[in-house]
Amino acid sequence: MAKDENFDATVRSRLRELRLDKGMTLGELASRANIDTSTLSRLESGKRRLALDHLPSLAEALGVRVDDLLPRRKVVDPRIRPVARKFDGLTVWPLSGQGASNGLEASKMKIHASRNKPPKELPVHEGHHWMYVLKGDMRLLLGDEDFIVKPGEAVEFSTWTPHWFGASDGPVEVIAILGREGERIHFHET
Repeated sequence: MAKDENFDATVRSRLRELRLDKGMTLGELASRANIDTSTLSRLESGKRRLALDHLPSLAEALGVRVDDLLPRRKVVDPRIRPVARKFDGLTVWPLSGQGASNGLEASKMKIHASRNKPPKELPVHEGHHWMYVLKGDMRLLLGDEDFIVKPGEAVEFSTWTPHWFGASDGPVEVIAILGREGERIHFHET
């Protein structure tokens, strides 16, 4: 209930502020919005509850958008300050925040030269991977195939296929978009 009251109070305050900024009297605004002056006075003072159907005509009469009458949303800082995680021959910087889109996680990754030998059994799990090589040559085992992915090349594959990625000949830097399951499987701390 307090949220509704705060919302109404903010809209009433914005209505009055915009009316005064435009140099309009209650009567002028009421006439332009096609409502009674007494109704507008009660709306501004909070003696009458503001209905959503009032907003379009009031906004038009003021020459503003309906959004200009509504409370401004507080903008959350969109910056992501990645903290590196190091494990299993990788350094990973998360590039997406909590609750990333569609359960996908974006990361910048450094694959160290020491990550050059695949495990005996390649992992298989739910999901999909997309990787773009920035620097170095990445080795990708996908099923029975062995690929070298060069800078400027991207790969995309289902993780239901046995897979592994590592360095071919020196360190590699990639941008990766992985599902949560891929993050859990590949980037668990050992």
